[in-house]
Amino acid sequence: MQTYDVIVIGAGYAGLTATRELLKAGKKVLLLEARDRVGGRVYTRYFDDGSYVDLGAAWVGPTQHKIYALAKEFGVGTFPTYDEGKSTLLFNNKVKRYKGLIPPLPIGSLLSLDFAIKRINKLAKTVDLQQPWNTPNAAHYDAMTLATWMDKQMSFKTAKVMFKLAAEAIWAADPNEISMLHAMFYTQSCRDFDTLMNVKNGAQEERLIGGASQPALRLADTFKEHIRLNSVVRAISQRAGKVIVSGNGFELTASKVVVALPPTLAGRIHYDPLMPANREQLTQRMPMGTVWKTYAIYDKPFWREEGLNGLSATNESYVTVTFDNSPKDGSKGIMMGFVLGNQAKAFAQLSPEARQASVLDTFARFYGEKARTPLQYLDFSWSEEEFTRGCYAGLMPPGVWTSVGKALREPVGNIHWAGTETADVWNGYMEGAILSGERVAREILES
Repeated sequence: MQTYDVIVIGAGYAGLTATRELLKAGKKVLLLEARDRVGGRVYTRYFDDGSYVDLGAAWVGPTQHKIYALAKEFGVGTFPTYDEGKSTLLFNNKVKRYKGLIPPLPIGSLLSLDFAIKRINKLAKTVDLQQPWNTPNAAHYDAMTLATWMDKQMSFKTAKVMFKLAAEAIWAADPNEISMLHAMFYTQSCRDFDTLMNVKNGAQEERLIGGASQPALRLADTFKEHIRLNSVVRAISQRAGKVIVSGNGFELTASKVVVALPPTLAGRIHYDPLMPANREQLTQRMPMGTVWKTYAIYDKPFWREEGLNGLSATNESYVTVTFDNSPKDGSKGIMMGFVLGNQAKAFAQLSPEARQASVLDTFARFYGEKARTPLQYLDFSWSEEEFTRGCYAGLMPPGVWTSVGKALREPVGNIHWAGTETADVWNGYMEGAILSGERVAREILES
């Protein structure tokens, strides 16, 4: 039986980073990945003509220093997300075009919306990022959903609709699924609510040339002999200071194990002895967000000729938010639409033909009849991926942070936890995943 210093499970950005740091420290490391590729929730699909779409994480932005450094190290450039021209709002069956960040809403709704955003930013600043359960009034905020808080903050229905659209786009979940404490934690983790919503100076500011998979693929290439793909871990046993990791056709031993998976997936592994009760509760109570990414590929980004930037929002269809995802040189027009939260759950019930018809109909309402006839259409659901089960990240419903949140990062014997869900900065993003990989490597090297 082969023995390692550390076995890392999951070759997303967290697992790749942890492996690299441990190898640098001279440890004997093996990285196991269930899929036939590295990258995890970062997955760029490439087409024969050289174009590509990011089916998972796609954007990078200010203060995400680790992902930028990694991209730079491996010669992966970035380019700004296209946002020149007017944005589009489809509301009350009317299409409105507008410049800047503020949609054309009645003044009362605008003030109400602005107040709510300022309020969540102020509350977020009170959060203890390392120990959210120690935040002032943590129990109070963890007992309510984001939806409950929104109802109390905003008296104007239009303001609530707009805030809900933003929240769904940020968490890929309905506001009634998320604890208010988690919303505050996440907002502070990613700077503020404005950063989470915005393109310029926001989380959607830039994209990676060649796709978000590029840094992961190039990093993995530097230690490929330490990576084993198509290796589904089924069980982890701890015996006499050693950890035995087993799956179909393999059994391996290590001094330490890093599980770099979303908590819900970590909970599907069989542990012997069983996990402590609080860790077990945590993995049962942290669902993934629900999202479909939909893409229509055209011969050119025709909406740009009409002075439109491809950014749009509506509460009147399955797709609620769109972005121009065309390549840097604009050689193709790629329109991406998000289907999020409860809309994503309903969308999953449709046939492929009905999904495509619905998406293209929405794109046509935003951008005219040309949008109905793309060269290619595709959509992708992370909930149907066996080794992900949802996206963007695991969420904390009410009561979880304050009751069992401590179990999220706490090692269990010689088992350590990584993944973007365990990050205190840029939680839910590629940046958070890399930071969690560095943190877990330090944890092991110092233990």
